[in-house]
Amino acid sequence: MRTLKQVRTSLRRVLRVMREADLLSPARQPEPVVERPHEGTIVTDQPKVMWGTDATAAVTLVEGTATIFAAIDHCTAECVGIHAAKHGDRFEALEPLRQGVRDHFGTLAPAVAAGLAVRHDHGSVYLSADFQAEVTFLGITSSPAFVRQPEGNGCIERFFRALKEQLLWVRHVSTVEELRQALLAFKETYNREWPIARLGYRSPAQVRQAFAVRTAA
Repeated sequence: MRTLKQVRTSLRRVLRVMREADLLSPARQPEPVVERPHEGTIVTDQPKVMWGTDATAAVTLVEGTATIFAAIDHCTAECVGIHAAKHGDRFEALEPLRQGVRDHFGTLAPAVAAGLAVRHDHGSVYLSADFQAEVTFLGITSSPAFVRQPEGNGCIERFFRALKEQLLWVRHVSTVEELRQALLAFKETYNREWPIARLGYRSPAQVRQAFAVRTAA
């Protein structure tokens, strides 16, 4: 005589029978997806109109995992700031923007970067009151990407791909400070030498220089 354990059946039949008998565990129904398709382009016609920022992770041999924050110009693809920290909180997330504002606007002061928007995702560090208060102080407009529309923050994601392929996946670092110094060196090399296809295979520095010459003319 066969036992019930020896009876073969299908998963769908078991689920159907259990559902009809109200034996399935309660589960929250997913919220309906409201379509908000990404339209147009996130690339701007001028520098210092929109910067994109995000975070990724890296591993150090001695201090373990670290968080990397970066910011990039959506026009020139230039990395305007990059930073690494052991604890990736909202204050560390601001560092790439501070670097960029100091380099491209001259100082950190009220409304000094007026007219600039920063594209970020809905991560807690970017939606925090401290992060939003500082970007507002600097005159920067917060521009969250659409939910479930990752292409809205695609410029920084493409930069992270290059960063991982050229540095993070091929070089070992021992400490977070060593990682931070390596990131700053990579930023300089990337901006000066990295050819960008959409920019006619020019580097970010070449494109920024072309805009500077055009503005001065």
